Amino acid sequence: MLDVHLAAMYHVATKRLKEQVRRNIGQFPDDFMFELTKDEFQHVVANCDHMLKFSHVAPFAFITDSTHDR
Repeated sequence: MLDVHLAAMYHVATKRLKEQVRRNIGQFPDDFMFELTKDEFQHVVANCDHMLKFSHVAPFAFITDSTHDR
């Protein structure tokens, strides 16, 4: 799940979500999320052109596997 989708789910600005994750990164498992590289982001935009309107900065991708160890 990309940061823009998670932010919408919690009714907060994407910028604020990313800010809080960065401030509290120690509270999450190491594999909780990762930031897409520029190439990965361009690939997402190429396949989902609606993503262009959300950000010109590579988004965070969050792990949503419900079987993920906590």
